[in-house]
Amino acid sequence: MTTILKKKTGIKRALAAVLAAATLISVAACGSSNSSSTSNGSLNASKGKTTKITVGVCPGPYGDMIDKVIGPLLKDDGFELKTKLFNDYVQPDKALASGSIQANLMQHINYLNKFTKDNNLDLTSLGQVPTLGLGIYSNKYKSIKDIKDGSTVSIAADGSNLARSLGVLEQQGLVTLKGDVDSTKASVNDIKDNPKNLKIKTLDAAQLARSVDTVDVALVPGNFAWAAGLKPSEALAMEKQDEGVINVFVVNTKDADSDFGKAVKKLLSSQEFKDAIAKSEFKDFGKPTTW
Repeated sequence: MTTILKKKTGIKRALAAVLAAATLISVAACGSSNSSSTSNGSLNASKGKTTKITVGVCPGPYGDMIDKVIGPLLKDDGFELKTKLFNDYVQPDKALASGSIQANLMQHINYLNKFTKDNNLDLTSLGQVPTLGLGIYSNKYKSIKDIKDGSTVSIAADGSNLARSLGVLEQQGLVTLKGDVDSTKASVNDIKDNPKNLKIKTLDAAQLARSVDTVDVALVPGNFAWAAGLKPSEALAMEKQDEGVINVFVVNTKDADSDFGKAVKKLLSSQEFKDAIAKSEFKDFGKPTTW
């Protein structure tokens, strides 16, 4: 009987030790900190703390715009921005929808609208940023008028950027689209007139800058042109931008009215942001239609 009591007492002591250790671990885990993460899905500022936000970007200038302009301007609002690089246009929106990042800056509104509809995602634009437009580049020709009959032209394969590229070709008189086609959804099959018999070659947008060496003419979106060192001043032509092709800062719709969402909306339309852009390497980018 005594032996049994001793065993029970030992078990109780062991359990007490385990509970005490668990309590210490719990207290340590809940200790004070000067920063907070968004792992719980909240993009609200915490008094006296810095809320860390991960922003998805693609190769090009927008990661630099986050690091050099937008991030520093949001610091006083209690947000610390860091970027995560994706190598295509597909992953950033899916990563945002899944919650692995909290925002992205890599797409224009036409692309956002089409991609979210096609993939049933609930994402929202907080506003426009200065945008480097799509350019027509060539190592073979020096001007649009020099482009020869039968030249091969590479353009983006994804729906909205393909339509955008065809629109730029039409702006330059190289093709004419059918009159009844939605310009934001046009495909190669919607070309009505192709007076120079251009051979249209569709590629992943990330490959277009490299294709300048292998085709006669390439239409390269601004972010990939920037990353490849292609200078807008050396383009045969730049697109005439409208609202649909100005890049936007995007979050999950549920976060649009969070502290972070409100801070970004306010910043993007502020004189402070305009002045910072005017002093930056992004000063010659196409301006938001909302400015």
